[in-house]
Amino acid sequence: MRCPHCGNIEDKVVESRSLANGEAIRRRRECERCGYRFTSYERTEDSQFMVIKRDGRREPFDRGKIERGIERALEKRPVSRMQIESLVNEIEDETAIISKGSREIDAKVIGELILERLGVLDKVAYVRFASVYRHFEDLDEFIREIHSLNAP
Repeated sequence: MRCPHCGNIEDKVVESRSLANGEAIRRRRECERCGYRFTSYERTEDSQFMVIKRDGRREPFDRGKIERGIERALEKRPVSRMQIESLVNEIEDETAIISKGSREIDAKVIGELILERLGVLDKVAYVRFASVYRHFEDLDEFIREIHSLNAP
């Protein structure tokens, strides 16, 4: 694995930890040249399934898009990197299960899965994600969404 600090390809694994019920491995590595420590993730790759977008286009599932959206919603929130990784793993696992038969899933289903989990994890992140995902256009839409969070 190439060191992100100096580019050296020689490193040693300092710690390994299983994630997502054994579906992934997190490895802490240390560069043998400069001593920089970094993290790598290893997971099995299933055959890819397609995401059906709102306009009907189909594109390959991209875990990175989910991760980036969740990270943006959780920016400057008190949520650890481990919690984010776990959340992304849960969503990826569930989308794979849902799409098993047809090898396709609606983008709307993925968005709702993210909202459901963010609603439990962090209410501010939920509203941030919902505002982009649901295309809020005015303050009233924000207020309705916030009220729906407080409803039983």
